[in-house]
Amino acid sequence: MAPFLPFRVVPSLGAWSVLRGTASAGSQKVTSAMLPSLTLVLGGAASGKSSYAEGLAERASQTRLYLATAQAGDAEMAGKIAAHRARRGAGWRTAEAPFDPAPALADAKGVVLFDCATMWLSNHLLADHDVGTGGDLLISALAACPVPVIVVSNELGLSVVPENALARRFRQAQGELNQRLAERAGLVVFVAAGLPLALKGTLP
Repeated sequence: MAPFLPFRVVPSLGAWSVLRGTASAGSQKVTSAMLPSLTLVLGGAASGKSSYAEGLAERASQTRLYLATAQAGDAEMAGKIAAHRARRGAGWRTAEAPFDPAPALADAKGVVLFDCATMWLSNHLLADHDVGTGGDLLISALAACPVPVIVVSNELGLSVVPENALARRFRQAQGELNQRLAERAGLVVFVAAGLPLALKGTLP
């Protein structure tokens, strides 16, 4: 779920445990055989990135948390949220996290799909929050999550330069956030026309 701004398992012992593998000492992070602790799925609007990310989560675990950042501010957005929920179907637990995903991430089990960083960022910008501090808190919350997290985000840098200052600020902040997420992710996937391309790591 990633509109633009309107102008818009098993217990493990450590970070590299797998479903049928061993663990390294000293970490509480649970990973699956398919996914690293953090996966970033990028793409443009209607690129298929959310569907691809949902598929990753469904193959990784039967226990899945959908961490939703969109807010139903109008009928169009409410319809998009309903369509996403219907497409996911059964087997998902949903938590609303338009601003602060940390509590839900801290208690998560199985695998988490955070959809999406773009809407999360726009929520903060429209609320006139400090997006730098918000980004720090988001990165920390993702790192502290005890299970693998898949983050969906928009790639906004492939279009024309926005004509107004707020949209340009949004595009800049989104690019910087994507870079921070990609730096920490073990797998980064770019999706175009429904087709995934691994930018970092290996497609599962």
